[in-house]
Amino acid sequence: MSTNTPIFYTISNDFVPYAAVSLQSLISYASPHRDYQVIFIHEDLTAQSKAILASLVPDHIQVDFYQIGPDLLEGIDNRPENFLRADFYTPAIFYRLFIANLFPQFDRALYIDADTVWADCPDKLLDTPLDDYLMAAAPDHSIEHVAPMLAYIKGAIGVLPADYINSGVLVLNLAQMRTIKFQEQLLSLIDQYHFDCIAPDQDYLNGLGQGKIKYLAEINNAMPKDWQYVDEMVANPRLVHYNLFYKPWHFDQVMYEDYFWRAAKLTPFYEQLLQQRTQYSEQARQSDHEKLDRLMDKAGKLALVEPSFRTILHNK
Repeated sequence: MSTNTPIFYTISNDFVPYAAVSLQSLISYASPHRDYQVIFIHEDLTAQSKAILASLVPDHIQVDFYQIGPDLLEGIDNRPENFLRADFYTPAIFYRLFIANLFPQFDRALYIDADTVWADCPDKLLDTPLDDYLMAAAPDHSIEHVAPMLAYIKGAIGVLPADYINSGVLVLNLAQMRTIKFQEQLLSLIDQYHFDCIAPDQDYLNGLGQGKIKYLAEINNAMPKDWQYVDEMVANPRLVHYNLFYKPWHFDQVMYEDYFWRAAKLTPFYEQLLQQRTQYSEQARQSDHEKLDRLMDKAGKLALVEPSFRTILHNK
């Protein structure tokens, strides 16, 4: 059986080790009776990075690379409104928003962030029925106890927090996105308003996708939380997503970390990742905590800023 749903990642060279772990986890759980296509969208991957990723896969998993040209991001500038987590600019977060137009040969696709690990067979997620929905995604459970984010989602995005999706795992209806001219709508919004965002790609998806999203169960995008919420831990996740600063290669005792290290052991980067965790200083960890505090402070303030997705898109 051959799947018509490719799996997309968007990565840069510094994320290759984590992408390799995610790819290895896919290999471990992929059905031997199905063919898979994995496409890495990138701006400047080295030949060595490509060779390492391609060397991991068995015959029934095809790995391809697609290089993004700088003209694609014309109009999306390196400016604070487009910073990820209010911290830094990375164009890679926007690539997922252009998949529909870049790949007209596909009617649907699965996009996943590179800081993810498979913990079960991917086929049920790949084969998610989409009907006329624009996409399928899981609500962002990582923020459900964070008051400033809840205020931001309601005040700035204009959706209920329970309906606010995380963009790290997306089953995309590419045919429908082309029909409604999603990319054109996106670029028009960015050009006219430059909304100040917490997670630009995610917030534009939530704003433009309201009422057109099929909601997935949390097992498809299980994200770590602080251990005080251990009772909310997903027992048998299909896909784990090390969102925000919950990176097992930076911190010890991250929720779901066993899934990551189990896959990492099977890659050429295992020792490097262990060393990275060991060498990640207390100062760096403290800096991450401070960045998260600043992010929450900004989220609370943006809940009251205009123009916003809420007022422009939803007239609320």
